Amino acid sequence: MSPVALDERPGAVRFAVRVQPRASSDEIAGVHGGALRVRLQAPPVDGAANEALIRFLASALDIPRRCVRIVSGVSSRNKIVEVDASARPALDRILSLT
Repeated sequence: MSPVALDERPGAVRFAVRVQPRASSDEIAGVHGGALRVRLQAPPVDGAANEALIRFLASALDIPRRCVRIVSGVSSRNKIVEVDASARPALDRILSLT
């Protein structure tokens, strides 16, 4: 079982993400306090880190960017992200590697 809690909703899955902006590379860096830890090169200015997070997760899960949404924590390092339920197998695969 993954240390990241998944909240299943009709047609979607929500999970916590902890973002580290201004990192040396974009990568999944494990788990931090029950949240998926993601390092991003983008700075936390004018929504750049949020857009980078959406782009990065969409690429990692092999889904369109429109299928990834930040539902809470837009101005915080701690976020709740929602992805379409079709991404669940890829999400489980990524979480099993953390």
